[in-house]
Amino acid sequence: MQALLKKLRIDPYLLLLAGTVALAAVLPVQGRAAEVFGYVTYAAIALLFFLYGAKLSLQSIGQGLLHWRLQGLVFLFTYAVFPLLGLGIAFLGRGHVADELLTGLVYVSLLPSTVQSSIAFTSIARGNVPGALTSASVSNLVGVVITPLLVAAVLGAHTGGFNLQSLVDIAVQLLLPFAVGQLCRRWLAPVLKAHPRLTLSVDRGAILLVVYSAFSAGMVAGIWSSVRPADLAWVIGLCVLLLAIVLWLTTFLGRHLGFNRADRITLAFCGSKKSMATGIPMAGILFAGPAVPLIVLPLMLFHQIQLFACAFLAQRWAREADLAEAREAADGAPAARSPAA
Repeated sequence: MQALLKKLRIDPYLLLLAGTVALAAVLPVQGRAAEVFGYVTYAAIALLFFLYGAKLSLQSIGQGLLHWRLQGLVFLFTYAVFPLLGLGIAFLGRGHVADELLTGLVYVSLLPSTVQSSIAFTSIARGNVPGALTSASVSNLVGVVITPLLVAAVLGAHTGGFNLQSLVDIAVQLLLPFAVGQLCRRWLAPVLKAHPRLTLSVDRGAILLVVYSAFSAGMVAGIWSSVRPADLAWVIGLCVLLLAIVLWLTTFLGRHLGFNRADRITLAFCGSKKSMATGIPMAGILFAGPAVPLIVLPLMLFHQIQLFACAFLAQRWAREADLAEAREAADGAPAARSPAA
């Protein structure tokens, strides 16, 4: 089965995501079990950020930040360009899509970048992995503060404005485990380096848990029955449009600002991705009421769309790098690197 999926270039994780949604539709967790499952999900997210903290060295962050042009551009896309585009895309859907779904679409644009998948795709495509590590990690750290502030400023009517307690709750769930991980780094870093798939497994497992929890809550509350097929089609189309615009802009600016191939790849992946592992727990804190599952639906859809698109691009750019290296070996002299897109 895995050989067939590899041949078809389908990530098994995408099938797991689809299966998790189907399981929540058929067998949603509810009642006392849902309360217990909520604690398990909370712990899984905390564990994920603990491992991020244990894995990331402050020295690598410092070295990555020296490439200030790359880091600055990724930050600009994540917290300025993306929100502006999100507002514009949501405006296109006004009158065609339910308000909660449009709120969710804007919320997607305010989130930090992913960590694990940004680094993984950058590595596959032969990009600047240290730069991706720094960009994605710093994005999530500052996102603990910046995202709630942006949500309050842009979506204040849906959240009741800025709430200091919300910021504290997010910091306790995400930032505190990261800090504890940093304190334990001396002992855990060698283990995580020797077993690189451990963090990836926790990352994907945590996301599957939050997806199952969110979709289950929606099923129990009867939210999904209010989502029309037309609404779903609009949201998918708007998510595709949003991602396509950002990918084009990051690629275009990367070329015209003189970044090398490796840095252009890092900019494209880190500047265009949004974190579901961070976004869904934040949504549960920042938004109240039964509409939360609807608000996070665009994030779930965007997450899967970005995985498909970035997996395709990573494989394409890796093949281009292989061809360039083969030409170098055949010619006996360095060949010009193929463009990142």
